[in-house]
Amino acid sequence: MSRSPRSRSRFDDDEPLFVKRGRRRALPDLEAFDQVDGLPAGERWSSWDQSPPTARGPRPHPSWLVTELAATDTELGILKTGKEADVFLVRRGVPGSGRSCLLAAKRYRAAEHRLFHRDSAYLEGRRVRDSRASRAMANRTHVGREMISEQWASAEFAALCQLLTIGVPVPYPVQVLGTELLLEFIGDADGTAAPRLADLRPTAVELTGLWDQLVQALLTMAGNGLAHGDLSPFNLLVHEGNLVMIDLPQVVDVIANPGGARFLDRDAANVARWFTGRGLTGGVLPPGELAAALAREARLA
Repeated sequence: MSRSPRSRSRFDDDEPLFVKRGRRRALPDLEAFDQVDGLPAGERWSSWDQSPPTARGPRPHPSWLVTELAATDTELGILKTGKEADVFLVRRGVPGSGRSCLLAAKRYRAAEHRLFHRDSAYLEGRRVRDSRASRAMANRTHVGREMISEQWASAEFAALCQLLTIGVPVPYPVQVLGTELLLEFIGDADGTAAPRLADLRPTAVELTGLWDQLVQALLTMAGNGLAHGDLSPFNLLVHEGNLVMIDLPQVVDVIANPGGARFLDRDAANVARWFTGRGLTGGVLPPGELAAALAREARLA
């Protein structure tokens, strides 16, 4: 499977900028940390214990995840930038033990820098119990924008937990703390991130396999009343032949949201167009029939 030349896609008007893709980075030696005199710049103690149990990933926690309180988080650099959030590579490990894991830290922007230019449509159908908070968010006050930022992080964490439970291929949601969401890193052990679908030129066999995986994932979501809401080849990763869906803060409840059917149609059109453009001829479902199949699965047709 080869990479395609860089080009701006018409599918996603909020295309993230992936930084240093494919470059190998040397990971720091955790044994060099001095726990008595403090940690070097760019290090922090693990934030695992700062998140309440309800803000940590589903149990049982995967065996690769480091949950020891003696662990430290080492920031290794930025993976991608976007209009709403930046994603950083973090290594969490216990000094002197050889035990560590790589995480993706998605940090939603501070209120004065965020755009969230499309949030109103996605927020339809969501409920906020506190009427004052609801008014603040609706009026986009400084406090309201900060609440929206935290709501996006919490919404993505909740969506990932739900999707993982129903069998949709997404990164394991490690924890959420304020506006930071920590996720399973999808990539190699040396810190090389998995490529986006948009950056690949799959063979005919690979293309069919990826399409079938995507159709199954989208049908599963639709059957549970959900749509990605902003699906494109830019938020689908491919790692060792497996498709992984990312960027899910705007997951739409297609029943509660008045525009639910429209979001299903748009997701289907975006990915169907990409696969058709790459010459897809086989698969479990023709690309042109995906939208109708999702609507039926969601009981909207």
